[in-house]
Amino acid sequence: MERLRDLAATSAVLERAKGVLMAVTGRTPEAAHAELMQRAVDGNRTLLEQCWLTLGALPPPEEQPSGTPPAPVEAPADGSWRLPPTGTVELAKILGRIGRDLVRVGTPHELARCLLDHLGPQADADAVLLYAQMPEDGLDLIGYAGVDATLAAQWRYLPPVTKVAALDALQSGEPRWLEDPARDRDRYLLIGEPSERWPSRAWLPVPAGGTAWVALGVLRRHGRPFEPCERELLRAVARLCAGRLRAFDATREHAVEGGAETVQAVLDALPGAAILLTPLRAASGEVEDYRIEAATPEAVDAFGRTGREMVGRQVLESYPSVAGEPLWQGCLKALETGVPFQGEPFVYQDVVGEVPVTATYSVRAAPLGGGLLVTWLRHDRADRREQRLADVQRLGNLGWASWNLITQEISWSAQTYAVLGRTPAQQPLDLERLPDLALPEDAGPLTHAIAELIRHARPFDVPFRVETALGVRHLRLVAEALTAQDGTTVEVHGFVQDLTPQRSAELALVESERAMLLQRGILQAERALAARLQHALLPLPSRPVRLAGLRIEVAYLPAQSGVHVGGDWFSAIALPDDDALFVVGDVAGHGVDAVATMAQLRFTAKGMITTGSSPTGTLARLNYLLLHSRDPQTTATLVIGRYDPGRRVLTWAQAGHLPPLLVRRGEVRYLDRPGGMLLGASTAPAFESAELHLEPGDRLLLYTDGLVERLGESLDAGLDRLADAVRTHGCGDYGSLDALLTTMLADERRDDVCVLDIRMPEEGAEATEGADGAETADAAGTDTAGRGA
Repeated sequence: MERLRDLAATSAVLERAKGVLMAVTGRTPEAAHAELMQRAVDGNRTLLEQCWLTLGALPPPEEQPSGTPPAPVEAPADGSWRLPPTGTVELAKILGRIGRDLVRVGTPHELARCLLDHLGPQADADAVLLYAQMPEDGLDLIGYAGVDATLAAQWRYLPPVTKVAALDALQSGEPRWLEDPARDRDRYLLIGEPSERWPSRAWLPVPAGGTAWVALGVLRRHGRPFEPCERELLRAVARLCAGRLRAFDATREHAVEGGAETVQAVLDALPGAAILLTPLRAASGEVEDYRIEAATPEAVDAFGRTGREMVGRQVLESYPSVAGEPLWQGCLKALETGVPFQGEPFVYQDVVGEVPVTATYSVRAAPLGGGLLVTWLRHDRADRREQRLADVQRLGNLGWASWNLITQEISWSAQTYAVLGRTPAQQPLDLERLPDLALPEDAGPLTHAIAELIRHARPFDVPFRVETALGVRHLRLVAEALTAQDGTTVEVHGFVQDLTPQRSAELALVESERAMLLQRGILQAERALAARLQHALLPLPSRPVRLAGLRIEVAYLPAQSGVHVGGDWFSAIALPDDDALFVVGDVAGHGVDAVATMAQLRFTAKGMITTGSSPTGTLARLNYLLLHSRDPQTTATLVIGRYDPGRRVLTWAQAGHLPPLLVRRGEVRYLDRPGGMLLGASTAPAFESAELHLEPGDRLLLYTDGLVERLGESLDAGLDRLADAVRTHGCGDYGSLDALLTTMLADERRDDVCVLDIRMPEEGAEATEGADGAETADAAGTDTAGRGA
């Protein structure tokens, strides 16, 4: 009040407020003064606060009566107010607006936030802290804004050391302006290191009679010093907060003496830990926090505060980590529904002064009037061990049991009843009657094991089954005996465990293995049958043969992986008019069905060409055959050619097959395919034919896709790889097919490979090879096949 009297003319402020009331109500000066006093008492405010509130209700300058001097300070567009460089009238107006808002705050935490809202634009404040001096000269953080909850928890309590600026301000009664971080760090313990976070700080005592017990801290991210006008504003704000803080104490005492007085009297007489919480609601009605109104003397929180020390504190200010947790949600639900909340034991963890605080609690919250009566139990080590034992039994689905054979006392854990399919209302069974629960075929071994345990103290581990409402359960009973000095069994300890999930999994695994072995046997038998059929249909000669003046070599290599045999096939036969037929095909799929379809196509093609059908006509009839087969979804690719040795012309057609590869005079190229789609894909396909005139030294390769396909590689890349391999191994002696296959099939084969290598001898070589041709003329009348792998 002395500072405001000197700098802001307090008496003038009071007279101005009285004038407002006189103008509005027509009262005399004495009546106006009495009205101000009465309003201050009714609103639990100081006279100065009531003056600021009255002056803050004045209309803005443009609405004041004519003749009134305009205010020097105008409100900017964003609604904030900036402190003018000088002038007590302008300072009074700013304080009036702050005082008007302070009247509406209800807690120190709200007070700090309100101050930050005003001091942020006025004095570049970034954080506001309120520390209260405790009886032992330490400091307690009662309100904060602009800092996170973690930092607030770490700096909630400050010990009574001399290097604390807030405590220095309280003890000296003068503000402390910290504007040089390097020098201030040597003088004081700075809150929120690193200190560069807030390079300028101010700590001001909030006066309360002759002494100050609350320190107001203003922290700024700007490193500039506090201007004189800013210092005057902060001093005035500190004095303005004094009345509001006293009002908090009065409100708290009034609440305890009023609505919570009876509850406090009852709690004072009760043992244990209990508190009464009053919900603090926002304007929307949502619960933002709780205030502790009453507490039992034996109540102790995680920080060691007891009884009345907890009264008046807010939950989130003291225990910020409970926000959003199941305990918080349970209290809200109890308030809304009126049904008490009983929570599971939980571990509360917090950090105070960089020291972790951990405790385990069970909490119950019951509605009481408009608040909550909260009781809790802090578990000691014995309680935690018992809880852990119960958790182990529940998670392991086992329960312990003991039988005293002398006193006939029987003790079962709760989980034992659940495992045996009994309810706690039923009496526990004698040890000798346990086999009555087992299925008949399991009762004998269990009875024998129990008898041996009782007579000879032999421990046992016996599996057995019981019939429950949920079906047959697979159990395990493990027991041991305690004996007297003469060896007589006097007590039995053991446990029973439910092994149904494990046993069910074992049985399912055995059944799966049995099914896999059966399936594997079927597949192996199918492969053996398909392989025998394939070898019977495709005989493999031991060496190359001559056919219609051409040298023919065939390679057939089955896939290295899998249990199925593919549908790749070939034909190379002499026709009645001395022409030759060459066919390479591939049936989709594997196994016996693919081999059977291959046999149909192979023999049908031979028969139709032998009886004079053209290659395109043969393909059309083979397509019809597939469409009307047992499995109409079967498809196949095919390349077929008829060679006229007199004209040295190969007339050929294809059905969705890869193009033949021609090697002529060192040049390697793929033949242009005539039109034709794969067999079995259309009811009206169109097939075209083409002619190739063979020259001496030509080499023609007909092959299936297993030769060029490779995992992760495109088909075009595989065809390019085949062309490169033929350039390398396509010239020279006739044994180059083996080298070609070795190069192309270096990796594991995923499909069967069939290659028909047709060569036109060089000029003059035919006479040399005549003997071979005569020798194989008879063999050429049947199918010929090349070497196996």
